[in-house]
Amino acid sequence: MNASCSLWQDNSLSVKHFSFAKFSEVTEQCFLLFTLILLMFLASLTGNALIALAIWTNPVLYTPMYFFLANLSVLEIGYTCSVIPKMLQSLVSEARGISREGCATQMFFFTLFAISECCLLAAMAFDRYTAICSPLHYATRMSRGVCSQLAVVSWGVGCIVGLGQTNYIFSLNFCGPCEIDHFFCDLPPILALACGDTSHNEVAVFVVAILCISSPFLLIVASYGRILAAVLIMPSPEGRRKALSTCSSHLLVVTLFYGSGSVTYLRPKASHSPGTDKLLALFYTVVTSMLNPIIYSLRNKEVKAALWRTLGRKNVLTRG
Repeated sequence: MNASCSLWQDNSLSVKHFSFAKFSEVTEQCFLLFTLILLMFLASLTGNALIALAIWTNPVLYTPMYFFLANLSVLEIGYTCSVIPKMLQSLVSEARGISREGCATQMFFFTLFAISECCLLAAMAFDRYTAICSPLHYATRMSRGVCSQLAVVSWGVGCIVGLGQTNYIFSLNFCGPCEIDHFFCDLPPILALACGDTSHNEVAVFVVAILCISSPFLLIVASYGRILAAVLIMPSPEGRRKALSTCSSHLLVVTLFYGSGSVTYLRPKASHSPGTDKLLALFYTVVTSMLNPIIYSLRNKEVKAALWRTLGRKNVLTRG
């Protein structure tokens, strides 16, 4: 039996420690992956932090769209920080173990940030729908209070789902083997280690995926369906171009995030494979978080201008 599986709880057969599977026996491959993930992690942290800072320090961006974008950047920072540091350690160190409590904590925060982002992306789509389809009512429907409530609900749903799913999964017994064939404590690979009947837990994961991934996605699709209908009847080509331009960044982010998330959590259990799940995990935890700041900054002149102003102020303060 694996050495790390020899640590048992006093009153049950459930293991107290897990360990992450080694990515490769070839040291050079692990080091190459470590370098790539570290660079993307640093780029994601820097990009999202700069966007959040630029929005908070530039009054011209105190609008609902940028309020949600700042929240999205904070979510992305938490999302990556809950997973990537341990992933990097496991790639270059023999200390790949994690305690049961540490694994549960990682799962909770990962789920919190992921579900909150699903809800927040739906709120951002509703904001764009209101701005384009009901411009005369935009100021009242998307007031500061309404935006704050939508953000609080997004974070609150993520917290409730994270607590519920983590508590439900870690109420199970894990009898070994305790090696997690993944980079972090994600729901499917942890469920695969549980002993006994896990069918109810699998159904719970699927139901949550339907409610918290598919439902917000359907709201986004409905919002953009109405937006497209409104844009097509606009008399001005310039108006159509501007409306589509303000939505294109959000649509691209939604496609990247929901595409990888749906493939991971809405697939039948029989179609899951460790190799595919690891590649998807790398994509939705590292790549999308790195691309979001690039997408929003490159396609938005106001964000680019705010970033330059923020960086300019920092340079002045540094010289002073």
